[in-house]
Amino acid sequence: MSRVLFACAIVCVSAASQPAVAQTADSHVQVGVHVATATSTEFDKTDVGIGALVSWRPGGLFGVDAEVTFYPSDFADDPAFSASRVEGLFGVTAGPRIGAIRPFVKLRPGFVRFAEAPGPFACIAIFPPPLACQLGAGDTVFALDIGGGIEFLTTDRTFVRVDAGDRAVRYPAPAFDSEGTLREDAFFSHDFRFQIGGGVRF
Repeated sequence: MSRVLFACAIVCVSAASQPAVAQTADSHVQVGVHVATATSTEFDKTDVGIGALVSWRPGGLFGVDAEVTFYPSDFADDPAFSASRVEGLFGVTAGPRIGAIRPFVKLRPGFVRFAEAPGPFACIAIFPPPLACQLGAGDTVFALDIGGGIEFLTTDRTFVRVDAGDRAVRYPAPAFDSEGTLREDAFFSHDFRFQIGGGVRF
């Protein structure tokens, strides 16, 4: 993952340093839909969701993202402790437009909302409880998406965007994590997040 981020950063810096490269400086808004996957290292399962993205490019290197993704399936192992998840990410992207292509890096804080368990969920009566039991009652946790991607202009009004990165999720404590380790303080778990989508520009 660190190599991917480093490569994205090198591409952006190298392209930005070339004054002869054609870049569009016009301000525009983009609206799109996407499919996202998040592979949880804490629970060893991949979540699949669909969502919508609104982004604003005021011109130059930077853009602003607002994105919401809905993960509809039960999570994680049987019995599931969450009926669905809602993820919101809001932050910035940075990268030059090189013709029809824009490589970028991104930093987007936000949240993941775990819905309560879809059915009866038995938990051991101990304190602190297992993490799955804490989340099984429903909880909202902080998330931070760091990574990069590439955006392609397919026409003057349409685009395709591919993202990849590390979604750091901050879980509550005290709790026993999925490995049975006691976590006395809130802790981060890192998920590989991949996303592909497209939309229109205004």
